[in-house]
Amino acid sequence: MDFIIKLVFVLFIFIQTWFFQLQNDEWDITRSMLKDANNMAVHDASMELDTAALALGDIIINRDEAMQTFTETLEANLGLDANLIPRSGSRLRAKVEIVDFRILDDSNTTFPILYEDPDHGITKYLTGPAVVAVIKTKHPVLIVRTKQQADIQVPAIQEYKYK
Repeated sequence: MDFIIKLVFVLFIFIQTWFFQLQNDEWDITRSMLKDANNMAVHDASMELDTAALALGDIIINRDEAMQTFTETLEANLGLDANLIPRSGSRLRAKVEIVDFRILDDSNTTFPILYEDPDHGITKYLTGPAVVAVIKTKHPVLIVRTKQQADIQVPAIQEYKYK
């Protein structure tokens, strides 16, 4: 009987450890997907330039078009619907939220600038216009615990570098 109790205990610890590792792997995959999609989305958003201002030598990003392009790129790369909720077949299981979306360009900033956002842990020296975005989603849960895991939050910056 003593052997069976020890065996059950060891089996329980093994299964807990296994699920914990699976959950960590799922976190890594989800974070990587979010980071890649966010990088592509800020890149695409930064391409929405005001051509009239560009002809005058200023790089000004059209905010409305950039935001629309940003969300469309997230939808396409993460398998989301228009409300940023995962579609059937998407690897994500929770809604993606756009936490912050900023455009720093010739209309509102002079460059170079040290961009700091302590709320999202971003510090970057920007030499030209940039799009900054932070997105997040819920931490994948395989094991219910007393401590809730923090959301997965990833920043991305795409900048035009002045020479």
